[in-house]
Amino acid sequence: MVQEANHPPLVRAGAALFYATTSLAIIFVNKIVLTTYGFPSFSFLALGQYISTVVSIGIAKQLGYVSFPSFSFAVVRQTHPLPLVFLVNTVTGLGGTKMINLAMFTVLRRFTIFLAMIAEYYVLGKQSTSMVKMSVFLLIFGALVAAGNDLVFDALGYTLIMVNNLCSALNCVFIKQKLDSKSLGTFGLLYYNNLISLPILIATLYFVDGHQIGPVLNFPGWRDPTFVLLFLLASLMGCILNVSIVVCTKINSALTTIITGCLKNIVTTYVGMFLGGDYVFSMANFVGLNISISGSLLYSYLEYQTATSKPSIVQSPPPLPVSIKASEFPHDNSSSSSSSSTLHHVPHAHAHEGGQHANNWVTASK
Repeated sequence: MVQEANHPPLVRAGAALFYATTSLAIIFVNKIVLTTYGFPSFSFLALGQYISTVVSIGIAKQLGYVSFPSFSFAVVRQTHPLPLVFLVNTVTGLGGTKMINLAMFTVLRRFTIFLAMIAEYYVLGKQSTSMVKMSVFLLIFGALVAAGNDLVFDALGYTLIMVNNLCSALNCVFIKQKLDSKSLGTFGLLYYNNLISLPILIATLYFVDGHQIGPVLNFPGWRDPTFVLLFLLASLMGCILNVSIVVCTKINSALTTIITGCLKNIVTTYVGMFLGGDYVFSMANFVGLNISISGSLLYSYLEYQTATSKPSIVQSPPPLPVSIKASEFPHDNSSSSSSSSTLHHVPHAHAHEGGQHANNWVTASK
């Protein structure tokens, strides 16, 4: 196995902060649109996010800001099965956001860490320490305590979240694998994920959720400028979130992306008790939430210790692959110091990698 190159701490922290900020923003905006305003279809919101991503990256390619191969069946084969995982991750993440209060949503999303840890063990051969395993047990135990005392339990919502957890883990590790090949590049992968998934999503909307088309078209919020602005923002944030997930996973790792998401979810957990108006307080539930948060903090600290204790690897940076331009990565000083620093070769999985998040992922989930 090829050892992963270390990026400068500022670059790694900037990539994680970029993801955390956009992920936090899209969760709150999605919750307001779907729950506060009561928008009837989370699949239609996903459609808006997919279209905005395809259009934005397509325009950027035409203007020469990004570069990736043109569409072909070889591209479809190369991205498989990521677009399907990406689609399910997005839809289930939005569905869970609509049906479950944000406090429970974020706690249940912590199962993604457990799933990603298993996936990285079997796919990447990465063995977690006993302390890491204990922290994961703590956050899962807290989530189970909170779920067992959820006074507004929704079976469908819980099912969507657990499917979202699985897809998030798969999505994150697949992203890592596809980016390691360097043939599509960061934005090429995002573009084709959305483009290939789009017809499937449209067909699902028509044949499965056709009964929601009428309520969506006649939704009174379309006459409210504030709602329209929030809906457009939610659609655009989907594109930005997808970019942040790929950049964070590329510069750091699949688990780092998930850890960052869980730390961000600490804020979401407490704010979510007041946002949306669908959280019902109980002491047992609140205690479970805090146990899970404690596990997340311990887990993140242990992963940080592991990352900072690794010896630096001195090597010459590889040349930029022809399918990726330096302009594809953020040039803010907090997220990228140079194009070469973000494009060191990382280990290539010998089988399909397994992880998220989405987010998308989406989802996030999200």
